[in-house]
Amino acid sequence: MIDADGYRPNVGIVLLNADGRLFWARRVNRDGWQFPQGGMRSDETPLEAMFRELEEETGLKEHHVEVLAETRGWLRYRLPNRFVRHHQRPTCIGQKQVWFLLRLTGGEDALKLDNCEKPEFDIWRWVDFWYPANHVVNFKRQVYERALRQFAPTVETVCSVEVGTCPQQAELLRQAREAGE
Repeated sequence: MIDADGYRPNVGIVLLNADGRLFWARRVNRDGWQFPQGGMRSDETPLEAMFRELEEETGLKEHHVEVLAETRGWLRYRLPNRFVRHHQRPTCIGQKQVWFLLRLTGGEDALKLDNCEKPEFDIWRWVDFWYPANHVVNFKRQVYERALRQFAPTVETVCSVEVGTCPQQAELLRQAREAGE
């Protein structure tokens, strides 16, 4: 399913532990690390797609997590030209995503990366809040920053932690607060 502008509807998942650290996973057979994410089916709401993707990619079910927030509107990124399949119609030029902030309420033992026939990830770890925005593949970086800026105040409140600890992160947080994100 590709929209009229060439974007594929997708959901992204930021999974939070009690310490305010985020789930960060490595793609199978690749060096790339990212948050869980996946495409929406035409008959799904973003929330339904998120729970399906969560279970497929992490093994977690709805009762293992609490939904804390979701981004407002679609966050878009364009694919680099080398990843665009120009011969396919309609042509997908990128993804538009609704992001969800989840808190793990069950134990880490519920995480099962091999929960589906074709696993997306092979290892995972907990990372500091802003780490993903600085370490995801370049073309996704702006979307990660925007989602994390929107989620930062919630994480600070829920986990009683300061997420804007380094100058770059503090600046991003200041901008988010000024923009009302």
